[in-house]
Amino acid sequence: MMESYAPILCMRGITKRFPGVLANDRVDIELHAGEVLSLLGENGAGKSTLMNVLVGLYRPDEGDIYVRGRHVEIRSPRDAAALGIGMVHQNFMLVPKMTVAENIILGLRDLPLIPNMEDVARRIRDISKHYNLKVDPKAYVWQLSVGEQQRVEILKLIYRGAEIVILDEPTAVLTPQEAHELAGVLKVMTGEGKSAIFITHKMEEVMAFSDVVRVLQHGKLVAIKRTSDTHPQELARLMVGREVLFRLDKSPRHPGEKVLVLRDVYADNDKGLPALQGINFDIRQGEIFGIAGVAGNGQRELAEVITGLRKVKGQHGHIYVNGQDQTNKAPLDMIHAGVSHIPADRIGMGAVGNMAVADNLAMKGYRSPPMAQHGILYPKQILNFARKMIEAFHIHTPTPQTRIKFLSGGNIQKAILAREIEACDGLLVAVYPSRGLDVGATEAVRRRLLEQRDSGRAILLISEDLDELLSIADRIAVLFEGQIMGIVSSEEADIDILGMMMAGVKTNE
Repeated sequence: MMESYAPILCMRGITKRFPGVLANDRVDIELHAGEVLSLLGENGAGKSTLMNVLVGLYRPDEGDIYVRGRHVEIRSPRDAAALGIGMVHQNFMLVPKMTVAENIILGLRDLPLIPNMEDVARRIRDISKHYNLKVDPKAYVWQLSVGEQQRVEILKLIYRGAEIVILDEPTAVLTPQEAHELAGVLKVMTGEGKSAIFITHKMEEVMAFSDVVRVLQHGKLVAIKRTSDTHPQELARLMVGREVLFRLDKSPRHPGEKVLVLRDVYADNDKGLPALQGINFDIRQGEIFGIAGVAGNGQRELAEVITGLRKVKGQHGHIYVNGQDQTNKAPLDMIHAGVSHIPADRIGMGAVGNMAVADNLAMKGYRSPPMAQHGILYPKQILNFARKMIEAFHIHTPTPQTRIKFLSGGNIQKAILAREIEACDGLLVAVYPSRGLDVGATEAVRRRLLEQRDSGRAILLISEDLDELLSIADRIAVLFEGQIMGIVSSEEADIDILGMMMAGVKTNE
C-alpha cells in the first residue's frame, strides 16, 4: 500500500433518500492513494447507492465530496470521469444494440469524428489478452452472456484509465483464476498510486485484496476496520447482526427417479455458432447437479434449451422431463411440466422493473387459483401471497406495491428466488442464484436449495462459485466450449480438478 497522509477522496455526511427509503444516512468515506477499500453490507445497506452518488448517477440530498483535497460537485458520470473516477456497475451500463468496441468508446471526447474502429478493436484485444478478459470487440452486446458483459465493463474501465476505480461485485462471474488475475490488475494499479473501492460479498476477497474495510448497515456506517486486524466471521457478524455459517451441513444424497434427461443435445448461440455440442446428463429427484465453467461456454444456452427459450438443433437431440419428451416445447409448456427458472439476467429477464414487487412475485401463479379464476385476477390474494413471500425470503421493500426496480439488486434476486422456488414442481434451473447476495442471504439461498433437494426436487445449479458447487452440489459437470469435460461427485472434486476442466482438460466421466 502507498498511503499518503491526505486522502485522495473524502465523502462527508452523505445522505440520500428515495420514496420510503433512507438509503444513505450521513455516511463518511475516506480513500488514500494506493489503497484498496472494501465496502461491505447486506443487500439494501446502501453500498451501491453511495457509489452511484460518487459517480454522478445520483445527487446527494446532504453531504460533501472532496477529490484530491478540492470540494467538487459531481452532477453526472462525465463529471466523475473528468475527475478520474470510474465504476464497474453490478447492473451493466451497456447499450445492447451496439458492439463491444462501440460501448467501450461511447462518450469519449478525444475521438476523431469518424473513429478508426479497427485501431480501437486492436487496442481492446491487446487489453483483453493482457488481462485475460476474452471478448470479441466486434460482437454486439445483446449477443453476449452476462459474464461476457461483465468483462466488457471491466475492459471499459481499464481502457479509460480511471484513477479512482470502483468495482461493484466485479468477480461475481469470474473463475478463481480470473479473480486472481483481476486482483493482480488492482495491485499493479494501486502500486502506481491509483486507488480502488471494492464492493464484494466474498470474504476471501476482502481479506486478500483490501487494506481497509467499512461496513454499512441500514444505510449507516457502523464499523471501520483495518483488514489485517479483522477476520471473516467478525465482518459477517457486523454485516448481518448474527453469526453466519460459511459451511452448511448437507444430508446424504438419496436420489430417486430421473427428472431431467438430456441426450445428444446441440444448440447454437445468438450468432448462429455452436454453443452446445452433444450434451448428455441426467438429474434425479433429491439431487443437485452443478454446472461449472467460465461464462460464455454454453451455460446460458444450456439453461435456455431446458426452459424452452432456445431450440435444440437437429433431429437427434432430446430433452425429457419426468419421462416425457419436452424437446423444443414452448416456455409455458415447460412451466406446466414443473420447470422453474432462476435466470442469470435478473433485471432483463427475471423481473419487470416497472411492475410492483407483488406482481413480479405472482408471475408464475397468476393464471390459476387462488390468485385468479376464469381469467379474473384477485388483487387481494396476490397481495397476501406477496406478503408471505416477502416475509419468508426476507425481501427488503417499502411495500409490496413498490416497483421492483427501486429495490437493490440483491433484493430483486430474492424476489425472483421466492417466485421460482415457490412455483417449482419438479425441476429447478438455478443460474447463479446467489450472485450479488450478501453472506447472510447467500447462506439462506443455499439452505433453500438444500431444502428443495431434500424434499425430492431435482436442481440444475449453474454457478461460477466453485465453493458453492463443492458445498451443496452432489455431482458437478464442467462446460468448456459447449462440451462437458467431465462429471465428478462433489466428494471427489476439488478446485484444482475443476479448474483444469474449466481450462479445457477433459477427464473420464
